[in-house]
Parts: sequence; C-alpha cells; structure tokens
Amino acid sequence: MEQQQHSLDTLIEQRKAKLAALRAKGIDPFKNKFTPSETCHAARSNYTEGREVAVAGRITAHRDMGKSMFINVRDQSGAIQVYAQKNVLGDEQWDIFTHLDLGDFIGVRGTLFTTKTGEISVKLAGFTILAKSLRPPPAKYYGLEDTEIRYRQRYLDLIANPPVKDVFLMRSEIIREIRNFLHDRGFVEVETPMMQAIPGGAAAQPFVTRHNALGCNFYLRIALELYLKRLLVGGIDRVFEIGRNFRNEGLSRKHNPEFTMLEAYQAYGDYESMMDLVQGMVCHVAERVLDTLTIEHKDAEGKVTKTIDLKPPWRRAKYKDLVREKAGADWFDVTPAERRRRAIEDLKLSGDIGTNYEDFEVTGAVFEKLIEPTLIQPTFVTHLPKELVPLAKLSAEDPTTVEVFECCINGQEIAPAYTEQNDPIEQRERLQHQAGGEQQKLDEDFLIALEHGMPPAGGMGMGIDRLCMMLLGQESIRDVILFPQLKPK
Repeated sequence: MEQQQHSLDTLIEQRKAKLAALRAKGIDPFKNKFTPSETCHAARSNYTEGREVAVAGRITAHRDMGKSMFINVRDQSGAIQVYAQKNVLGDEQWDIFTHLDLGDFIGVRGTLFTTKTGEISVKLAGFTILAKSLRPPPAKYYGLEDTEIRYRQRYLDLIANPPVKDVFLMRSEIIREIRNFLHDRGFVEVETPMMQAIPGGAAAQPFVTRHNALGCNFYLRIALELYLKRLLVGGIDRVFEIGRNFRNEGLSRKHNPEFTMLEAYQAYGDYESMMDLVQGMVCHVAERVLDTLTIEHKDAEGKVTKTIDLKPPWRRAKYKDLVREKAGADWFDVTPAERRRRAIEDLKLSGDIGTNYEDFEVTGAVFEKLIEPTLIQPTFVTHLPKELVPLAKLSAEDPTTVEVFECCINGQEIAPAYTEQNDPIEQRERLQHQAGGEQQKLDEDFLIALEHGMPPAGGMGMGIDRLCMMLLGQESIRDVILFPQLKPK
C-alpha cells in the first residue's frame, strides 16, 4: 500500500510539473475558454469528409507515434478520435500538446476524415487546454471494478465505465417520462415538507434532526402520503410528488436509507384505477426509454439470466391465495400458534420470525421471504391484511383485508397502492391502534384535515430506484443511485 501511495504521489508531482511548465509558457488551462460547435456524437453522426468541427471533452486514450499522435476525446454523448501531427501544429504547439495527460480536458478544432481502418476522426488544426488533471485515472481506465472505489468515488466510475453513465442518463429519462405521463393525465406536481413534526404514512424508523430556531425536534419524512392527501382535501384532485424519503434502517441489495419515491393520488379513483395507472405508466416509460416491453437482465458475461415481459394485461392474484399455494390450503383456518409453528418448522423461517411477531406478521414473513422473490413477471398482489395498511379502506368481500395491491416485478415490490381511507372516524381508530394508543404519535393536523372532508380516492407509491433496477437490469439498488450511503472511512 505504501508503495502504491508513493507511486501515486510521484505521478501527481509529475503532472503538477507539467502544469507549472504550461504556466511558464503563459498558458493557464483553468482560465481558458472554448465553445464546442457540437457534441462528439453529433460530429460522428453528421459526418461529411472535410467538414470543420469544434468539440471538447476529456482525453481518455492516446497513442504516441513520434511526430503524430492519436487521442480520444470523450464528452457526455460519446467519444471521437483526434489525429494530431507535428508538421501541422508546428514545434511550439506540438511541445504544448505533449504536456497533455489522460484525464485532461481539451477543446479541439479541425476537419472530419476517415482513417484507413474506417474510424471517423478529427484532423487537428488547433486546440485549447481547458483543465489539467492532477491525478491519474484509475489503473484500469475502462472497466473500473473495485466496488468500494466505484461507490465512494462515483465520478471515477462514470469516467471509467461508460455503461454506468448510460444507466444514470437513462434513469433521468425514466423520471422525465413519468412526469410526462402524469402531466398528460392532468396530475399536478407539488413539493411537500421533508422535515415533519410527526413522521407518518408508513411504519419505519425515522431520522431525527433538531431545529434550533424553533427549539424542537423534527423528523426526515418516511413517506409523502399524508401531506399529499391534505391537498386532496384542499381541492387538488390529481396530485403527485417525486422526492426523497429517509428511513433509519438497514442497507441491503434492495434498501438504501435515502431513496426516491413517486406518490400519486387521484380523487374519485380506487385501487383498481391505480392498477391501470401503474401498468400504463410503466409500459409507457419502457417503450419511450427502452423501445421495448421485454426487459432482459444479463450477467457480467452478457448472458441473459432473466426476461421480464411487461406486455399487458398484468397478472392479478389475491394475497391469501398466494399464501395458501405456498403454505397450505388450510393456512388461514388453523390457529395462530399452528401458523407460527409451520412457518418456523415446516417453512424454515425461524430466522425471520421475531419472538414478538403478531399473527399477521408471521404470514407477512411467509409472503416476503418465500413468495415475493418468485414474482418475476408483473403481478398485482391484491387484498392484503388490514393490519398492514391502516390508511386503506376495508374490502367489502372480506373485512379482514383492505382494497390494496402491491405491484411486484423482478422479485420485489415496485409499487403499493390502495383505495384511500377517507372516513375520519375509522381512520383515527386505525391509526390509534397502529400507534399502540400513544396519542403523541398521531398526526392530528392530518386527522383534522380529513374531518373537513376528503373525496374518495385512489393512491399509489412507486419506488423509483427499484423501478430503475428492473428496467435497466441492475441487481443492486446502489447501481441506480449515484451516491449510495456508505460507512465513512
């Protein structure tokens, strides 16, 4: 390790010496300006022999051939090869050109031509150094594989691995198309507080922060729900928000403490209208961004490991029916004690059943551990136990369940949705039960809002990170979040 650090220090000093030499010649890269005429991709796409172009980007490769040199210049759109000749630039400019390193930013002017190997290139007529990289790029410039470096120094990952950058550019397109889809259907985008006096809308451990001026604690929100429903009360009939939620819980392949959610609420809708919304939106996004409804996930060697078919209609299955298929047809007919015994002994879930688990939580563990991971193709799992979702309406056909679905794709929940509870008396009772009778945990302002009258509505939440994992073939949530949470060094 010491030897590596010494080698790195030597390279940094060499680059600093080159910067000093440039400044001695009256050239300060950090004060130069350059305006590209187009992107590297546009220059390649709009090829005409001899056409003049001006492009800029980072130097990602070079081949020194003595009195000539090939370099690759890369911007966000892609890369283009540049051919430099000493007899064209002249001795002084050629000397300056030799002070360039991998990682430097440069603006180049020249004409397009095609090399003998068929590579579209720029024949260099002039250049401007725009930034000097004082640290060398990763040793394996293309294909940076050290996971720790990739996540801690994402900028190196983006430089070294163009496919990684493509994932995040497509993530941006996915969010844009979600907004387009909802705007086209009359939904209004809003922003609600991230710091809340009472965290609500989900059962999760919040992060606590202190507001010095007000002299009280606040909580980073765990869900968007309760403030968006206040807007239904206020007369905004179709509303949505895309924003960050924060849950002070564990990290895993599917979980990051800070994550992005979409929540949307539609007056006069219900959980079935939300099914139509979710199915239509995901298909719209896939077709617009990926140009296909068939999603392939591949391993490191490019072999297809799973194929997800998004073509509608998507499967619908009741929660209890799926549990019966896995745990036995009489699962809901036996005693809670027998259900617990079966889960632990027969289904081998001893490590997943807490000693204080209530009966519905035992069944929930069976679903989460043994059923949900098998739901690779889009599935609306409907009619969940009422204890799981205190903000939803009871099902008329089975009052032990609520009018809810969880949309599962790729073995994980992508979007829960339900027919929203708008009875303020029933809502208060169910929130009190969830809070264990602790009055201070109730969001009284939300309950007062309901007492002013909220229209019947359907509401849904969608995990943007998990949606991106599914659409972009990524198996870890860290690979779709630019800067995932890590333990500080």
